[in-house]
Amino acid sequence: MSQINIRNLSNENDDGSPEIVGVSTFSATSFFVPPKGTTAERPSDCEPGSIRFNTDTANLEYFRGKTLGWSQFELVTPDLGGGTGSNTGLGTRMLIAGGFGSPSDTDVIQFTTISTLGNSQDFGDLNEDLYSLAACSSRTRFVALGGYHAPSSIRNTIQFNTFASLGNAQDFGDMLDTHYALAALSSETRGVFTFGSTPVANTLEYITIASTGNSVDFADSTEGRKNLASCASSTRGLFAGGRDGSNNYEANIDQITISTQANAVDFGDLATARAFMSGFSNSTRGLFASGKTPSGFTNIIEQVTIATQGNATDFGGDTTNAFNYTSAGSSSTRGVIAGGVNDTPSSDTYYNVIQKVEILSSGNAVDFGDLLATINASAAASNGHGGL
Repeated sequence: MSQINIRNLSNENDDGSPEIVGVSTFSATSFFVPPKGTTAERPSDCEPGSIRFNTDTANLEYFRGKTLGWSQFELVTPDLGGGTGSNTGLGTRMLIAGGFGSPSDTDVIQFTTISTLGNSQDFGDLNEDLYSLAACSSRTRFVALGGYHAPSSIRNTIQFNTFASLGNAQDFGDMLDTHYALAALSSETRGVFTFGSTPVANTLEYITIASTGNSVDFADSTEGRKNLASCASSTRGLFAGGRDGSNNYEANIDQITISTQANAVDFGDLATARAFMSGFSNSTRGLFASGKTPSGFTNIIEQVTIATQGNATDFGGDTTNAFNYTSAGSSSTRGVIAGGVNDTPSSDTYYNVIQKVEILSSGNAVDFGDLLATINASAAASNGHGGL
């Protein structure tokens, strides 16, 4: 086998590195130094698979192509487990926080392992009973935002948990205002959330998930909405449906670039105007499940391709019942939908059911297990969703 010993190899134009073609192995007893630079100095015209060291984040990162951009190398695994019920195996972990319940509201945080089946388990508690809150997450941290505390208080609090460690939520900081009936989404580094209600406003705020502190103004959505759903890839976030300040049901889908503080733009529309649904995704496909339309509760599931603007289409399957106020989380292959309420036959009925759908295939949701209690209007997020 031939061998070439090189101490230093550079490109005088500083537009990348010379290409070495046909090298099958690289071995050394010391190290090699990749190109380095700040986030602002990231090249945009390099080959997918290119590697550099980001001096701002102090991490290696790789180029995933012009659509997906740069991502840092992950040093953690989303696979957790080690419990009973749905947590007997290892896999992506989903937390479900708070809820409007029967017989009472709850501060309980539950967890489940998405790749398995079974009942949820107790994880810890929020700092108080809350419902109509929102949640976002990184691979390591779950963040709960705002919510309504009965009988008449809307909160601006932000709380967090570490996915790998069972326990009660800790204080993260505060939102710019009080929010409930809001929606949140995230990449690995940043969480972005809507204003929600009350009043209904088009303000978007964001947090840096790995740190603690108060939220910061992000930009504006195309209009103010409450009771909407959200999902994300690692670069793009979507906010769908909901109700405006006059309680009119909406079909429009907004898109944002998570890393850029810029106003939302139109992505497309849902097939049916609806609110009170749940959204979830893997890195390419977003789903919006159940909810309520102007004519009543629905069990439809619609899908979008997150990287491509356009209207939502029918997923090819339905949820097990016509629910609203569900919450949801996902892994790269599966979405899990928890809780809900409907008004059949004549009054609100709360459910403790957990359902699942396979994101990459079409088909009806099937039973996953049960929650610890009958709740709705909780908030859920996982450590393996499409934004990570």
